[in-house]
Amino acid sequence: MLQGFIPPDRYFAYLSWTEIRDLPDKANVVLVQPLGAIEQHGPHLPLAVDSAIAQGILGQALAQLDPAIPAYALPTQMIGKSNEHWHFPGTLSLSAATLGAVLTETAESLYRAGFRKLVFANAHGGQPQVLEIVARDLHQRYGDLWIFPFFVWNVPHSVEELLSPRELKEGIHGGDAETSLLLSLLPDTVKMEAAIAEYPDNRLQAGLISLEGKLPVSWVTRDISHSGVVGDATVATRDKGDRILADLAQGWVQALTAVHRFHPSSPPSPDCSKSLD
Repeated sequence: MLQGFIPPDRYFAYLSWTEIRDLPDKANVVLVQPLGAIEQHGPHLPLAVDSAIAQGILGQALAQLDPAIPAYALPTQMIGKSNEHWHFPGTLSLSAATLGAVLTETAESLYRAGFRKLVFANAHGGQPQVLEIVARDLHQRYGDLWIFPFFVWNVPHSVEELLSPRELKEGIHGGDAETSLLLSLLPDTVKMEAAIAEYPDNRLQAGLISLEGKLPVSWVTRDISHSGVVGDATVATRDKGDRILADLAQGWVQALTAVHRFHPSSPPSPDCSKSLD
């Protein structure tokens, strides 16, 4: 079915245009755009890891969300900005400009229909900055349109209790957490016999400089991994994946509830035509 992991009654594309027209209080309906990627995740995982994680976690959250909260998932944006992985065959990538244009024009379509709250549920670590720029620019253009550029791993959770200290620090791609989640969501696509452990050496992490810390350096995946894995996939289990999925889904229930309750007062807009003397 088209909706994948999303409950059918929470899938935006299954509504008719008249049902959308007649939705009450559309300004407080929560729309969610799942975002993932089609990119390599090592020899043991499918290309669709991030897309499956975004949709799988959101689907569980929407199934548990208070039925009184009107919330719908848009079709998943499966191809993202993945050029850091494009040296590995199979990776598909949009430019930042193209992804930004797709999200902007999607949001504008929803705005014309009367919606005013849009959540980006992003599971790909290579594109949060693009989403943040799009979100800010859209709100600047449409002052009553609120965009929430969320990363799936940033909701309240206790996943760190299930991972080793090294994995928490360095397991950023195709390692324990993502492999465990795929064993829960799409077990038939995981080849555990091909799972490996590979961590980056310290060549790009000297002194204050790190890959994703406060003082980062630009990098692409082939700079830090031969296999495409950055982490330890060999210790992944389905039980661990089930627990991670349930934990993150609960965090997303909290996040979506918070978005529904979000009602900021609008400050007066400054008159930018006046000179500042």
